[in-house]
Amino acid sequence: MENSATLPTTLLVVLLFAGGVYALAVLEYWSVAGRLAWARPVRLALKLLAREEIRPRQRDAVFYETAPVLLLAAGTLAAAVLPWSASAPLLSLATGALFVNAAFAYVMVALVLGGWSSNGAYAMIGGWRFLGQLLAYSMPMVMALTATVMRAESMVPVRIVLSQRGLWNIVYQPVGFGLFYLAALALAFLPPFDLPVAAGELAGGAWADFTGARRLLLRLGRLSLVMSLAVTITVFYLGGWQGPGLPGVVWTLLKTLLVAASFFGVGRYVSRVRYDLMLEWSWKYATPAALFNILWVGILLLL
Repeated sequence: MENSATLPTTLLVVLLFAGGVYALAVLEYWSVAGRLAWARPVRLALKLLAREEIRPRQRDAVFYETAPVLLLAAGTLAAAVLPWSASAPLLSLATGALFVNAAFAYVMVALVLGGWSSNGAYAMIGGWRFLGQLLAYSMPMVMALTATVMRAESMVPVRIVLSQRGLWNIVYQPVGFGLFYLAALALAFLPPFDLPVAAGELAGGAWADFTGARRLLLRLGRLSLVMSLAVTITVFYLGGWQGPGLPGVVWTLLKTLLVAASFFGVGRYVSRVRYDLMLEWSWKYATPAALFNILWVGILLLL
């Protein structure tokens, strides 16, 4: 383990992350309604907390209670190793890039547990849909991150940011950026890859039978996941905290919110992708493209 953050830095990063999650809740509503409602996340949270708790009669109690907490944990764990400035990762690990991948893997566990434990048809279909979605996005995502590690010759996120001095990875390896961006949409089950929840088709899918505080935890977990993925793209492809004039943490926050806004904006204009097409496109085109990206970066490093 390398040097980690001091207490003031830790508090700053936590505040920035929490504020970013709140901003994402506002942006998510904007993507649906077309207007900004800054007080709506608070009203919605209070409404969910006050609502009567309705739980399936034949649920698996342990898995049912674990799923919302696990999704929130998976959504926030990755952020612990992602730097907001040269001195502001909460935890600096020599295997940081690997840790990010490992943390995101628990999203699948949370969704499958949530779908299975409810003992409902729609919820179970939603959970299994996410498992199928995992088969489509996981390989392109891992291989795209591998190429950024190759350029930095390190898995430490701070060094990956420093490797982009002069030329960000979005330009150096655009294929890898495109693949990771699409995989991030699928991992966060955002449109057009929202098959696991599929509003209007599965009535909420994997979290259809969660109400009240548990539903609030699931929403908070998904927003935290979107925030972590946006920070990941900022760190691995957009030069992290690097930028002129402003403090590094401000640049990281601005880039992160821009990426997150694009996540929500895409869903307004693209229709939902069928799961069979997603798998076909992944294995026929995305995975070979990810291999090409690794070869491309390798050639550039040898030149």
